[in-house]
Amino acid sequence: MKLNADSAAPQPADLPWQEAVAKYQNPDVRASLWQIATSVIPYIVLWFLMYLSLEYSYLITLALSVLAGGFLVRIFIIFHDCGHGSFFKSQKLNHIVGSICGVMTFTPYFEWRHAHAIHHATAGDLDRRGTGDVLTLTVKEYQQMPGWKRLGYRLYRNPLVMFILGPMFVFLVVHRFPSRNSKKRERTSVYWTNLAILAYIVPLVVLIGLERYILIQLPIALLTGTAGVWMFYVQHQFEGTYWEKHVQWDYLTAALKGSSYYKLPKILQWFTGNIGLHHIHHLSPRIPNYNLQACHDANPLFQQVPTVTLGPSFKSVFFKLWDEEQRRLVGFGRFKPTQPEAS
Repeated sequence: MKLNADSAAPQPADLPWQEAVAKYQNPDVRASLWQIATSVIPYIVLWFLMYLSLEYSYLITLALSVLAGGFLVRIFIIFHDCGHGSFFKSQKLNHIVGSICGVMTFTPYFEWRHAHAIHHATAGDLDRRGTGDVLTLTVKEYQQMPGWKRLGYRLYRNPLVMFILGPMFVFLVVHRFPSRNSKKRERTSVYWTNLAILAYIVPLVVLIGLERYILIQLPIALLTGTAGVWMFYVQHQFEGTYWEKHVQWDYLTAALKGSSYYKLPKILQWFTGNIGLHHIHHLSPRIPNYNLQACHDANPLFQQVPTVTLGPSFKSVFFKLWDEEQRRLVGFGRFKPTQPEAS
């Protein structure tokens, strides 16, 4: 099943796998509320314990930040599901909860939702890269770049920038401004998110002081941002992934071959809200995260997909470019760059 040039995504009713996913697309309000309770309450408690721990040892504070970061990742998954309209049956409730979670994760809900929808509609499409994804150049594109642009791309794909500096910059700085092509609702989402963030940070800073707030929130933000970007990265940048020109691009293939099944230890799968079952999520983003595993287990088709486990997943940091001739991701050292032709 292929997308037409003017269509964002095929409708489930038009696809042969519709019956396989249909019964998993219905959110359960009790499961959703329980996930909110088991994510938000522990996060707030841990944040308070981090504040108390500052009186004893900052090492304790940092240790607690690992757990707090894990729960903030779960809050981001709730935010993510609300953006897809999959966490509650009520779209209004999705928007309300998603916006609140967006404030907690420093992410404007409608702005992010729009960019992420484009990502879902274009993942694996070489002709529609650039919005809501990890920029991936082809070998030919890289070879034809001038030296300064190659350097910029190398810096962008450097693990220190990609997984540590980049996430902090995006969540703390980039998300504070609407994108150039944002429409009114997306722009308004950015402004209201910024105001809401200030509305709860300023009283906290007045209450506990700016230094203590930074000592608590900064390691949480760093760990959450790094974990979130890593999950997003490895779910599409893996050995055997799928990229294709638009005329050959296929939605079903892009979902099942271009999105990995990142099979994590159960505790990490829980903290990341089952998002490692990314092939199912891309096939049907209307499935709430707590139904992804059941959908995967019940359908043999979904079990015949690229599986990435924790240890081998780290080799993904060496994938930098898409080689159209070999049809695989390669590193910078796999070819000799040619000089761009003189104009």
